[in-house]
Amino acid sequence: MRSDALAASSVFEANRARGAVRFDVHARDGVTRRGALHESGSLRVRFPSPEDEGLSGVFVNTAGGVAGGDRFDIEISAAAAARLTLTTAAAEKVYRAPGVAAQLNISLKVGPGAHLGWLPQETILFDRARVRRRFDIELDEAASLLLCEIVVFGRTAMGERMEQGEFVDRWRLSRGGRLVFAETVRLDGNIGAKLARSAVAKAGSAIGTALIVPGDEALVERIRAVSDSLAGEVGISAWNGFAMARFCAQDAARLRSDMMTVLARTGAALPRLWLN
Repeated sequence: MRSDALAASSVFEANRARGAVRFDVHARDGVTRRGALHESGSLRVRFPSPEDEGLSGVFVNTAGGVAGGDRFDIEISAAAAARLTLTTAAAEKVYRAPGVAAQLNISLKVGPGAHLGWLPQETILFDRARVRRRFDIELDEAASLLLCEIVVFGRTAMGERMEQGEFVDRWRLSRGGRLVFAETVRLDGNIGAKLARSAVAKAGSAIGTALIVPGDEALVERIRAVSDSLAGEVGISAWNGFAMARFCAQDAARLRSDMMTVLARTGAALPRLWLN
């Protein structure tokens, strides 16, 4: 590599965004309150208003998006009987990455009788974006979890589509100290052509996952009862004590509507930012 190219690469790497948030919540007399909070770099979390029982948090990325070489780390612990719901202030945008992929690392721990809702707004991948995301989740046997993620491959409403890039999504869920779910999704190279395949996304540009713990066949049947009203493809199943719904739609708006319909069947309360 020429010296000017090396210099440009080193400048690019030195200017990459770094952000980290780490905090815990606990319950006292039936009320959830925040404990120690650590924030660094361009990642922040805000707790907009006090609530009677649970606590809501909103993540804000002051970098304005995610680009190649950026790294963001989130570590959250909910102690016994605490109730916490998390979302984002806006959809997260992942931009073109000329070099190494961006890294998003999320670690969630939920104690006995506690509930954690992870409900960020959409993650939008622009053409040639490269991102690797990792979820490590540890649940007590008596804990509950609602984890929802929507990924959009280009803003179709604006005539944009992701054609090339890399998306790696690694999920690991342990319950009571036992691994009950492990999955790694990888899309790279000509992503546009792969999404066009009938067996992949049938030309859809948005995919989503809802992980529900605990979950059983009764919940599956409640969700299947509204299948005729859904705009995209939705599959739901339950095993190992949890349920999972998979979503695929032609665009983000239809997928988001489908996910809201499904979540309504679980009895979940959506963050206010989802309803604006």
